[in-house]
Amino acid sequence: MQLRYGFRLYPNGPQRSALARAFGCARVVFNDALRAREDARAAGLPFVALGDLSKRLTAAKKTTERAWLTEVSSVILQQSLRDLDTAYRNFFDGLKGKRPRMGPPRFKSKRETRQAIRFTANAGWKITPGGKLRLPKVGDVAVKWSRTLPSTPATVTVIKDSAGRYFASFVVETGPEEVLPCTTPEVAIDLGLRHFAVLSDGRKIDNPRFLRRAEKHLKKAQRSLSRKDKGSANRDKARLRVARAHARVADARREFHHQLSTKLIRENQAIAVEDLAVKGLARTRLAKSVHDAGWSQFVTMLEYKAARFGRTFVRIGRFEPTSQVCSACDVKDGPKPLHVREWTCGACGAVLDRDINAAINVAKAAGLAVSARGAQVRPGLVPAQRDEAGTHPKPRPTTTRQAKNALH
Repeated sequence: MQLRYGFRLYPNGPQRSALARAFGCARVVFNDALRAREDARAAGLPFVALGDLSKRLTAAKKTTERAWLTEVSSVILQQSLRDLDTAYRNFFDGLKGKRPRMGPPRFKSKRETRQAIRFTANAGWKITPGGKLRLPKVGDVAVKWSRTLPSTPATVTVIKDSAGRYFASFVVETGPEEVLPCTTPEVAIDLGLRHFAVLSDGRKIDNPRFLRRAEKHLKKAQRSLSRKDKGSANRDKARLRVARAHARVADARREFHHQLSTKLIRENQAIAVEDLAVKGLARTRLAKSVHDAGWSQFVTMLEYKAARFGRTFVRIGRFEPTSQVCSACDVKDGPKPLHVREWTCGACGAVLDRDINAAINVAKAAGLAVSARGAQVRPGLVPAQRDEAGTHPKPRPTTTRQAKNALH
């Protein structure tokens, strides 16, 4: 399978200027090609093919208006045309129902804070013996290597994010040698907001709430940005401060997702999750908390890591009534409001934890052989077996007064 490995780049002043020039040329080529297709559509002409766009690009380089396109690698310009072709293909596939619907391609603005260019193998880029990334017409860029690449990269994408940081993203092919040894535990996960994840074995992972914790600092930085004059140098500095604050929040959330997903993949042979309607939940009053949790990113990590390390990943339908069914007797007694965290089954009398009960029902729907311990908060008395010696243990005290009486 193909994976992306990202590393931080540290270009110097001339290299940053060369990258800015490459970003601008790629944007202009993209917009010129999009304008050509839009004009053909408005005039009722046939759809302009990718080969024709490439010929127009070659002719444009020979004109005085677009002669500066020769100052950058021709590969990134061709890749910009391919990106436009991919955007159109995704748009048409969405109309045909082959993928989720998305809008048509839009023109790129020079004021966009995130920019990217891509070099393929025929561009002549390489990793030098000194550990630097040699890019055509840019130079040898310093790279912070945090790990080794498992194979020779096929492409490299240079990205500049909103916080002004540069990254190199490599596409590499990973082999089957990374399959982990088989293990017996299987687990189901119920994702939520009070607890980020509740596992079917009774464990609960707290929700870090990275955005909520950083809101005070973000509010101060945003307030400072709003007071700066538009077009001023101070406004650019304030915008960078806001972008860096948001980048720290996103990095912390991503690191939390990586650590938790890797831990679950290593400990369990099979993992089941519920397919949540994140887009629908993001339109409710819980929108900020839903985006802060980042469920989609976490589930995506679980899915590709399971495929990479030889684990089983199961995603059940979002319409499974996991919070309405008793995990002990499988009786459905209807929906419950969000403030109900514990409920008593009217059929068997078991007092159940809402989240753990949902996680166990996710496991049942996925067909996993997980343990159901921890679902009941206060289980009822169980008749002793015929060959069991001794008496039943006393039920646990449920109130502070009962606890004090039990001590005496």
